[in-house]
Amino acid sequence: MTSFLTYRGTVYPWHCDQVGHMNVMWYVGKFDEATWNFAAQLGLTPSYLRQSNRGMAAVQQTIHYKRELLAGDVVEVHTRLLELREKVVRFAHEMRNSETGEIAATCELTGVHLDRQLRKACAFPPEVRAAGLKILGSEP
Repeated sequence: MTSFLTYRGTVYPWHCDQVGHMNVMWYVGKFDEATWNFAAQLGLTPSYLRQSNRGMAAVQQTIHYKRELLAGDVVEVHTRLLELREKVVRFAHEMRNSETGEIAATCELTGVHLDRQLRKACAFPPEVRAAGLKILGSEP
């Protein structure tokens, strides 16, 4: 299954809690940055979202913490598309310690495409659906 590099960064000392490892809020933040990079690869770019008055909302997020990350660790997030429906996208992130290759955490998200003015879910545009179906290997 195709995965995309969607984030690369470093764990800084201020990311760490009193136990000495990266605090959960920073895992969520790094996964969020990966999410927006992945969305842009599908065509859900900042320009598209602003110009079309669209948005995305996370409706479910599940994180599994596997290994701790410490100050100075370099991390990468790879993302793969799991499902694309008319208004819903589901994808998975995998965060790894770049040096050791160990999986530090995984995150599965479900997001809904929104009409920001109506405050309701709406269909993805054809270009986004086509990009997603191509990634999934089920081109129309």
